[in-house]
Amino acid sequence: MIALFIIALVAGFAQFGAVASLDDVAHHFGHHTSSQSLQSVVGLSGSVLGIGLAVLRLASLGALPLASLADRWGRTTVLRRTLLLGLVITACASLSPSYWFFVLCFALARPLLSTTSAMIQVITVELSSAGRRIHRLVVISAGAGIGAGMAAILHGVIRGSDSFRWLFALALLPIFFLGPILRRVPEPLFHGATAPMARLGAVPRGGRGRVAIVGSVVFVIGVISGPASGFTFVYGEGILKISPPVVASVVALSAITGLAGLLLSRYLARVVGRRWTVVVGTLATAGTASLAYGGGKPAFVLGYMSGVMAGGLLAPAIAALSTELFAHSFRATAAGWIVVAGVLGAMAGLLIFGLVGDSVHVTGAGSLRIPALVTFLPLLPLLLLLRRLPESSKMELT
Repeated sequence: MIALFIIALVAGFAQFGAVASLDDVAHHFGHHTSSQSLQSVVGLSGSVLGIGLAVLRLASLGALPLASLADRWGRTTVLRRTLLLGLVITACASLSPSYWFFVLCFALARPLLSTTSAMIQVITVELSSAGRRIHRLVVISAGAGIGAGMAAILHGVIRGSDSFRWLFALALLPIFFLGPILRRVPEPLFHGATAPMARLGAVPRGGRGRVAIVGSVVFVIGVISGPASGFTFVYGEGILKISPPVVASVVALSAITGLAGLLLSRYLARVVGRRWTVVVGTLATAGTASLAYGGGKPAFVLGYMSGVMAGGLLAPAIAALSTELFAHSFRATAAGWIVVAGVLGAMAGLLIFGLVGDSVHVTGAGSLRIPALVTFLPLLPLLLLLRRLPESSKMELT
């Protein structure tokens, strides 16, 4: 369990570096204009930032074939290869000569690290009893959150014109100690499990409905969480002019609210079930992001810290729902399809958010309120699809 926690932390750190440093990257490679637009403040237009972030999400589609390979090669084999290669490519972003080279590096690393995260969840669920699954998923989510928080804090601590390069280069350090940790992760084995599907990415007919429903819900979550996290530091540092050290302090303090969200998730997932916990977490994520983008510095701080709590509430429950409902023979493949759904949702959310942000032509406090509301609200009724799924908290894995 400790080994999986450390792996989740490292993967979270590598994945969140692009978001945490986006404002610095935009200022370094962008060109400020005199117009009343987002580009005049941060150096790159909202649409360019949105397209870049959407490309990163689009690249995560590669997680489907990679995750599906885990149903053939084994979970731990895929976990080791994707994590180590993902860290190397992330470190290569430190050499970026342009914004689009930075996007390319993270686009190559993203499917590898997304697969790593999916494998961590699958392995955690398959190595846990029914009563311990949600507890262990909470621990794994905490690891990923701590890793992301470390990236944000180091971004605020390491200052200078090329500070983002040092942040990306730090992805190389874990490689030197991950070998023994990865070897401690056992391969989950299920007696009597059926043979893997003949085609890569195939899901048996009886499981497709559940994959479609969970995928639809994860799509909605992606539409919200993509802009909710993707534009956070651009808005806080670029528009509200909060200094990076102050943002780093807010991120550090958010560890408390994040822990509260994880503990609440563990409680609700047991008492009211995974499905309703996902609904509450998704609505809370949309509401807190709208608060953060809808006002000045106090609203941003409150929205960000409560948003971390909402993320902690949502993450373990959706991870459980995305794995417990499927059989061992195609569980990793199903996880890959669900990653795809989240990627498509995040792409749609980032593009809509960026385009609406450009059309508003406001650069002060609350300037992203309208993009947030337009992006987050329309798809929330799709959460009702969860009523068609069985409650998975008491299900025995097959």
